[in-house]
Amino acid sequence: MAKVVPNKFSPPPDLRNKGDILDPPTRRRDILRSIGPGLIIAGSLVGSGELIATTKTGAQAGILLLWLIILGCVIKVFVQVEIGRHTITHGETILSALNRLPGPRIRVNWIVWYSFVMMAASIGGMGAVVGGVGQALALAFPITGDYSQAIQLPSELELKRYIAWGNDIGTGGGELAKLTADEQERIHLGQALFRDRLSRLDQKADRRGSRALVAVTDLIAAEHLNQDPTQASTATAKARVDALLEPITLDDQYWAVLVTLITVVLLYFGRYRLIQSLAIVLVGLFTLVTIGNVFTLQFHDTFRLSASEILSGLQFRLPPIGTVPPGIVDWQVVQPLATALMTFGIIGIGGMELGIYPYWCLEKGYARFTGPRTQEASWARRASGWMRVVRYDAFISMVLYTATTVAFFVMGVAVMHKQGLDPTGMRMVSTLLEQYVPAFGEYAHWLFLFGAIAVLGSTFLIGNAGIARLLTDALKVSRLIKSTEPKTHERTVVWFSVAQPIIALVIFATGVDLVGLVLFNGLVQALMLPLMGLAALHFRYREIDRRLMPGRWWDRMLLLSSLGLFIAGGWLAFSTLVRVF
Repeated sequence: MAKVVPNKFSPPPDLRNKGDILDPPTRRRDILRSIGPGLIIAGSLVGSGELIATTKTGAQAGILLLWLIILGCVIKVFVQVEIGRHTITHGETILSALNRLPGPRIRVNWIVWYSFVMMAASIGGMGAVVGGVGQALALAFPITGDYSQAIQLPSELELKRYIAWGNDIGTGGGELAKLTADEQERIHLGQALFRDRLSRLDQKADRRGSRALVAVTDLIAAEHLNQDPTQASTATAKARVDALLEPITLDDQYWAVLVTLITVVLLYFGRYRLIQSLAIVLVGLFTLVTIGNVFTLQFHDTFRLSASEILSGLQFRLPPIGTVPPGIVDWQVVQPLATALMTFGIIGIGGMELGIYPYWCLEKGYARFTGPRTQEASWARRASGWMRVVRYDAFISMVLYTATTVAFFVMGVAVMHKQGLDPTGMRMVSTLLEQYVPAFGEYAHWLFLFGAIAVLGSTFLIGNAGIARLLTDALKVSRLIKSTEPKTHERTVVWFSVAQPIIALVIFATGVDLVGLVLFNGLVQALMLPLMGLAALHFRYREIDRRLMPGRWWDRMLLLSSLGLFIAGGWLAFSTLVRVF
């Protein structure tokens, strides 16, 4: 059984080199030139956090959770800066610091063990990201054309919903009448748009739309007759639907392999500046396109959001659970709040990114330039100066990713929620593409695909680079590799940088639900957030250098930030346990 040992509050010896000391910039222009770690974090978030999880939350919840999305971005920055302060002060990595927190130990602290779980979930999330890049490239540049052909057909769930509500409306709309006026309007709009989509498919010689409709109708009938899905008639109908709607495709896998190989090469030979430059350019371009899309949607009669609708999203209300289409057996009810809380873990700066941020600060040089801590006034002056750069970096990045996150959320509400669309599985990217069609029409296809390729590719690159550093540090803290040998550290980072993308590719190739991977990663990271809040408070009140102490206003905001992370993580843990048990 794990034993509780006394907490050791003393950080390890400061091994920073005096030869690396550099005075911090003082002019605002020079400070802005020195920022970077936060932008790298923003680059790693837009792919899985904003593009996938945030838009899915908007699609499921509607506008009512806008307040939670904004809160999820803003609340974490105070914990982020406090962790950065600890890095500047002691020059140590986050896992080394977490290993000193109170609690049970089996070789290392229990929080370090949980970080291994978080890293494993994050590698799974990278599987979803490389799958998304593969899907986007398969649509933009088909090789055999099998993937682009397959996703033209709707999913089984989309067809079931269309058939169920169509039958209800055709027989008087008894179930539809029980819903709110807004919900009825949303279902009518979704039915009309879906009917047009099937009509376009039927214009082709093979009439694939009608074939899919008949196959799913037969499956619904079989499920009503046989509640057991293993019954022969149900299994046969299900196999027929899967063969038509969920075929095995190769184009997306071919492209995913190529993206993985390119990522491995970049991470093997690349360094900080290359990764930073790619992140800034790619994220910036797609962010501008997305924000422009949101503004353009306001001029579209069908998809615009009124001022009253937007204000309703800021009123701290919770959305209802999803609607069950009438007559459908074993329909999985949508839980918008659960999706939002999982998204909370990866939007803005997530649990993994809070852990990775100090590594980028070390590589950027903030902590290294400060030099080993001494009682000299010159050290305090340098540390205060570099802390100012950290604050600029964190808050500018927070403004950037908050604006981006809100744009993706509003886009998901305006387009996908109103149509009843929900990105999942092999149609993840093609469903997300629909958000750009009302504004950009025939150009939406190329605008979105190039943006998705850029952003998801950036996420895959930066995410794997960060996880490699965290895993290497975990091995050092666990004393599985020597912590004092720079060459061993570099070799281990390179090894993980090569291995992780390949593991992520294998995960994607298994056919697991991509959005499910992203949300599971969000769940694990959301549960890590309270632990990072606890660590930040410990750093502030037990290990801070008094010369770097913040003011009362900062302390209050740090306490509120940590409390918010405890509430969100605790709520998610409770709701997850309730659903499981």
